[in-house]
Amino acid sequence: MEAPATKQKLFYGYVIVPVSFFLLMMVYGLLYSYGVFVKPMASDLGLTRAATSGAYSVGLIVTGFLYMLTGRINDKFGARVLMTLCGLLVGAGCLLMSTVQAPWQLYLFWGGVLAIGQSGGIVPITSTIAKWFVRRRGLMTGVAIAGIGFGEIILPPLITLLIGAYGWRQAFAILGVAEFVILVALAQFLRRDPAQVGQLPDGAGALTPERAAKAGGFSLPEALANRQFWILAAGLFTHGFVLHATFVHMVPHATDLGITAISASSIMAFIGGLSIFGRIGLGNAGDRIGNRTAYLIAYSLTLVSLLWVQVATNLWMFYLFAAVFGLAYGGEATLMAPIIARLFGLKAHGAIYGIIFFGISIGGAIGPYLAGKIFDLTGRYQTAFWLSAGVTVASIILTAMLRPTRPSGSV
Repeated sequence: MEAPATKQKLFYGYVIVPVSFFLLMMVYGLLYSYGVFVKPMASDLGLTRAATSGAYSVGLIVTGFLYMLTGRINDKFGARVLMTLCGLLVGAGCLLMSTVQAPWQLYLFWGGVLAIGQSGGIVPITSTIAKWFVRRRGLMTGVAIAGIGFGEIILPPLITLLIGAYGWRQAFAILGVAEFVILVALAQFLRRDPAQVGQLPDGAGALTPERAAKAGGFSLPEALANRQFWILAAGLFTHGFVLHATFVHMVPHATDLGITAISASSIMAFIGGLSIFGRIGLGNAGDRIGNRTAYLIAYSLTLVSLLWVQVATNLWMFYLFAAVFGLAYGGEATLMAPIIARLFGLKAHGAIYGIIFFGISIGGAIGPYLAGKIFDLTGRYQTAFWLSAGVTVASIILTAMLRPTRPSGSV
């Protein structure tokens, strides 16, 4: 008599991906909504735009620095405990932001408490996905971090409505409760790697779970000694500069030109919506044509969008900017974890990614502050956008310089 077929066990990676989607939606939907708070906070607290955006910059530096630590923690212990703690801090940080009365509190609560909480974001989560998937790593990473795009669609307009109805302080209080509940609950479903549930990474072939867990590749010191690490890090530093300068100042720029606050926030939502297509499309393209080529496409689109925004004056022109910029930015974010895995393997993936992301955060801290300073001096943002376009050219040049780290490897 023939034995009955054994029921196939659900591959837990397909739980990790949607959980990661919603975690990233909540963390980065909040982060990239900072621009809608800039004008009301600056007016209420009597601050310049440079000073107000400076808290965002400090937060990026803190988060980026901690990614070097949280990436290594994730390599050893996994993201479940890490994201639980971070959910507590993000919720507490939002509640504290509702009480801000002085500039030092703004910098401490956003640039300190919230920033520490956000260090459980993209580096630990996408590094976890890289451990679960081999064959479709770029695609699955793209699907997961499409959650960032959904966060950008939902949260900026929602927060704008909350601010209009209740004020920016009450908006932060409501966000604090929502962030705490959702992040802590979802974190309980995360697992470090397939070996924790007795499975293999998707596409790992005939390896045992134990051998698959002992991922090969560069150690952190080996990666730091490799020229390709520094080329990649420099290229992504410039990406951080452009991305965060745009996210913080695009809404104020649009409202300065007479566009209503709710319409201006919809520009950010449009960027988020189109970024979903960029994340999945360019993530999948990275699997097929190579991550370097996909990055070059994304950076070229960024350059086109920044040249266009120089002449944008009407809402439809900003939507066109948002469409092109969103496609590019979505791809750029998705390709980070896969290109690091391709160049340096998985042995110290989280630690390597954390250091590279620290560089991105430094660029991201400089960009918004410098753009705000340019506005304070000139009364307009055009010079800041020209600077961002020039920085994007540097991104293209640096990415074109990337080469495989092993004879059999590819970028």
